[in-house]
Amino acid sequence: MDHQLFAEIYEAHADAVYAHAVRMTADRAGAEDVVSLTFLEAWRLRATLDGVDSRRAWLFGVATNVIRNTRRAARRHREAMGRLPPPEYEPDPADAVVDRLGGDGRAAAALAALGRLSRADREVILLYAWSGLSHAEVAQACGVPVGTVRSRLSRARARLRRTSGVEADGPRRPGRAPRPRAARTDITQEGAL
Repeated sequence: MDHQLFAEIYEAHADAVYAHAVRMTADRAGAEDVVSLTFLEAWRLRATLDGVDSRRAWLFGVATNVIRNTRRAARRHREAMGRLPPPEYEPDPADAVVDRLGGDGRAAAALAALGRLSRADREVILLYAWSGLSHAEVAQACGVPVGTVRSRLSRARARLRRTSGVEADGPRRPGRAPRPRAARTDITQEGAL
């Protein structure tokens, strides 16, 4: 059987096979898979198609067998999965983040303050402070010189301090000492911010 003849068989019977598969499975997405598998199997068995009286009936038989095999495989998979021990509980890391964010309202204030920054300043803060990239890596990610990253980072930190009182240093990287901070106790220093 040549490709053209098989394409004609597909065009003539694919919709009928799909309707049959929907009726058998009550699942439209699954029926699409059945149609694909049916015609793959029909192509494999195309040599037996020559002596068939009704191509449509033959295709329905192939589709019915595909459905049976698919159900059997699904049942075997469920049984095999049922024999496995239940998985060990592993805490979701997102839960810890949510707990930290929801703690005392500081996270909401930080997010609101970030929203008031310019796009460029927000990118630098997020990439450097919270994603843990170096100045050079942030420069590469943003496509700007390292000096620009440093000035944007400084400007963004100052704006965050003014608008929310939130420090924008983010998580400490392993092996990195905390940055020394000057105590802001006199009015001239606070006024300079």
